[in-house]
Amino acid sequence: MTSRSFARALETRLWPKPLRLQTLESSWVLPAVAFHPTAVSSRLTATLARLHTCLEKRGARGARRDGTDTWLRLDLVPDWRPDVRERAELAQGYRLVLDASGAHIQAPSETGLHHGLNTLIRIIDLLEPVPEADTRIPGLVVDDAPHFAVRGVCLDISRCKVPTLTTLESLTDLLASLDINHLQLYTEHTFAYRGHETVWRDASPLTPADVRHLATHCQARFIELVPNQNSLGHFHRWLVHEPYRKLAEVPEGFEHPFSPTPEPFSLCPTDPASLTLLEDLYSQLLPLFSSTGFNAGLDETMDLGKGRSAEACAARGTTEVYLEFLNQVADRVRPYGKRLMFWSDIVIARPDLLERLPEDAIALEWGYEADHPFNEHTKTLLESGRELYLCPGTSSWNSIGGRFTNARENLSRAARHGYEAGVPGYLITDWGDHGHWQPLPVSYPGLVIGAGLAWNSGADVTNDRGHWSHVLARLVPDLASREQARYLLELGDMYRLTGARTINGSALFFLLHFAHGDLRHERLGGIDRQGLERVRDALADLGQRDDTHVTNEDQTQAELRWVRELMWFAADFGLARFDAGETRLVGELPPARRRELRQRVRHASERFAELWPARFREGGLAESRRRFKRLIDLLGD
Repeated sequence: MTSRSFARALETRLWPKPLRLQTLESSWVLPAVAFHPTAVSSRLTATLARLHTCLEKRGARGARRDGTDTWLRLDLVPDWRPDVRERAELAQGYRLVLDASGAHIQAPSETGLHHGLNTLIRIIDLLEPVPEADTRIPGLVVDDAPHFAVRGVCLDISRCKVPTLTTLESLTDLLASLDINHLQLYTEHTFAYRGHETVWRDASPLTPADVRHLATHCQARFIELVPNQNSLGHFHRWLVHEPYRKLAEVPEGFEHPFSPTPEPFSLCPTDPASLTLLEDLYSQLLPLFSSTGFNAGLDETMDLGKGRSAEACAARGTTEVYLEFLNQVADRVRPYGKRLMFWSDIVIARPDLLERLPEDAIALEWGYEADHPFNEHTKTLLESGRELYLCPGTSSWNSIGGRFTNARENLSRAARHGYEAGVPGYLITDWGDHGHWQPLPVSYPGLVIGAGLAWNSGADVTNDRGHWSHVLARLVPDLASREQARYLLELGDMYRLTGARTINGSALFFLLHFAHGDLRHERLGGIDRQGLERVRDALADLGQRDDTHVTNEDQTQAELRWVRELMWFAADFGLARFDAGETRLVGELPPARRRELRQRVRHASERFAELWPARFREGGLAESRRRFKRLIDLLGD
């Protein structure tokens, strides 16, 4: 690699992008030995192991035992700060110097050394090995620090897919390599609470031992594992069981978007027994975590005031009743040394009541569309004097293959407005609504781009899929090649070809999820025949390239093939329905057409089950497949 091409690669492909990078007149030679660092904290063991592996892939040997070939120097200098020209979290910063003497990283904290090592690994990964010759590049000085102090991910483990520990460890390793430092596992019923086996028995939940193991794994990678338990709305997986039903706001059932049939959804906030139950859950969950934060959710309380709390809500106001309950929850987590975190969707509608929020609470402002008003909502919440994080998403859910362009724009908008407003936290969310059909790789583009923006909010998020295929293939071990990454990104933009205007999902997914209605359903966003034909043509072209590039199918490629096949089915299913007429129901399709479509969706369901165990625990699979079963039944004779 020439000096010019390497400089161009640093400028365009180094991700996360450092705040300040300059070249030196001297050059740096990739060492022939892995490393023999000077005294370092044991906390850096995992990061150094990644560096060792990175060098070995380029032919470096192990370090000599006498230490005479030492080339890596790590210096912890508490009072030192990186030389950056903009506001940043300097305590997490570092300086990396690559010159003729080797690599030197200086930082005020072990965290900064970890980040500096991550950047060194990413630089080495950009190098093209030269057989039987020194790999020489221009010397470099990198001064760097993150824009956001908290750079997090919230991963849904309650909508059917509970990851195996191996999956969680691999994902944590990926996030740590991208300088993420905060992880939440969104929980409704997937923690094994003692005495509540009825709720989680079939869910393959995380156990206390699992949490302790994962917390240790995270700590060694500079990631804070934060407890998460939704505690008001989204409590339906508890309330459908006895004896919990009596705690519901609407025990007889409430029609909500997370179930095809009415069922209890929220706890009743005016029932003292609701808090008694939560106290039991918190006593089991919170002591497992050293984190000072706790996300109690408290979002989407759509049935509040429509049942047992109706009288109180009529007398005092629905939001006032909600805030009373939120404050009671905050009181109950403080004895465990935790600050309450909560989703802000309920309180943002009543700015006049924000002063009643606990002073130590952290509001989580979420929004998942490209045009979400992060700027306006941030100003409103900041005026209350409360801390907040901005929470965009990967746009993977309700999509089959993702919504790549929407994710990129949503993530960028949140980072830009958050940094401008001085918000300390940026939390990337990844959900599994309606069966969690999307495979894990569909979330990778959003996770990688979001991590880079959490570090440097001003980094360019070009719409060039070729660029991102380079970035993803280099940073994500689960992606075998640039071609596979490009395949993933093209699937992620199929939703745009439909021409439909949908929110929180793609029309291709909604064609299947709302198959019981006709084609005028509002969630289909005005989809038309021409859009479906464009999708089918693009998928056919992608399939030809798939057959050309893939010889040995790995797990990721098998999952992406499945995504392509289900999208193709969705397009054909929609076209068959247009042939029958927009107002006709599925049962009115010609019998032969229904039989052909039924066979295809049955095959998709079976293949889905075959792919599941490689990443996820068994619990939840049957529930997820029931959504395929409903479609199969609609297509029946």
